Amino acid sequence: MSCSGSWMAAPSPLNFSPPSPLQRIKHGVSPSFLCCALRSEPKPRSILHDSLEAAGIDTKHARAAREGFCEQIGRLTEINGESSIAISKGPDLARTALYIAAEDDSLVSHSSVPLPVEAFIERLDDLSMGFCPIYMPPSHSPPEVFLANLERYFYIHKGFHRPTVMSDSRALYLHSVLTCRLGSAVMLSLVYSEMLKMLRICGFLDFDVEIYFPHDLFSLPRGYHKQKSKLSDQPHIMTAKSLLVEILRDLKAAFWPFQHTKSNSLFLRAAYAANHVSGPSFASESYSEPDAAVSGLEIASAKAAQHRIERGVWTSVRFGDMRRALSACERLILLATDYRELRDYAVLLYHCGHYEQCLHYLKLYKTSKLQGIQIKGLWSSPDEDIEEDAVEKLITRVILILGEEGYSKQAVRGNYWRDNSEPW
Repeated sequence: MSCSGSWMAAPSPLNFSPPSPLQRIKHGVSPSFLCCALRSEPKPRSILHDSLEAAGIDTKHARAAREGFCEQIGRLTEINGESSIAISKGPDLARTALYIAAEDDSLVSHSSVPLPVEAFIERLDDLSMGFCPIYMPPSHSPPEVFLANLERYFYIHKGFHRPTVMSDSRALYLHSVLTCRLGSAVMLSLVYSEMLKMLRICGFLDFDVEIYFPHDLFSLPRGYHKQKSKLSDQPHIMTAKSLLVEILRDLKAAFWPFQHTKSNSLFLRAAYAANHVSGPSFASESYSEPDAAVSGLEIASAKAAQHRIERGVWTSVRFGDMRRALSACERLILLATDYRELRDYAVLLYHCGHYEQCLHYLKLYKTSKLQGIQIKGLWSSPDEDIEEDAVEKLITRVILILGEEGYSKQAVRGNYWRDNSEPW
């Protein structure tokens, strides 16, 4: 499956399949209807890769990793995408996560060799088989004993744990998790599920297991005998598609270039920064708190974030990483789970100077959102109203920029990455 098709023509309406009457979405979130719409569309080109190539930066390994990612998510169907990661038979989730890591590693390291995906697959297999000679319980032991031994092996003997600092990027990539034994909840869940699959393939697991995914900041993923599951366990089951979305959203949030504002919305942070650093002035308006006065600290933070981008400071998690934020957005769009990803991607393209592509994705977002409301009967929250106001202002600003006399499309496309110093 290739991601190289052109999607940069004028946006066309998306045809959504009618949903079940029982499928209701709160606050504009759309988990599934966008997937059917984009499945028939040509896959988008990577604006990130194309712009880096235009700046003379080799993206061969990054493109290869993206192709691997696309091949794996091409195996997602409506059925296996919603199946638990403990029994997933669609894409190879570990390999898909490693392709994500391989692309980002290539983007920031410029290494002449790609990340060794196969070597880390072997390391994961070795981790799974290391359980057998040490902690394998006697035959006919209860499932609870087997799972207790597996967790003792995983969390104590091997020492896998969650980070105390949420911004530690080592916890967000599978190859780093396997190396440092430090992982986010979603990454530890992935490793846990891969161990279960390997043990089942080898005939050591003869009962149904489910993985309890924690939603707090401290708990660890745990296995439990599925026959003894409760209704309250349902919100803690991670599916194949939700796991990939969670991995990418963690990366997107960690590397979003605008970190220090009041708003929890990534889009509003970027839109707010745009209001105070460039284009038509809306400096008297704050999207993070619309009725509050704009503080000098907020304005300074917005300008500092833009200045870091202009200088090419992309690799600090505290200050964001434009390359990895863009790559996460592009892959989320390929997964087609939420039309708001189009909007978030567009605002990053604005800060990179890709105004035509920004306008294209903003219009596509508005079309997708409109059809989502018509089909789903979505309702707005106060934050959504603020976000939509920011979208309209951003569209107005982009149209003004594109209409300016002397605007040079070629200059914008070639200069963003080339003019910046390297990030090391």
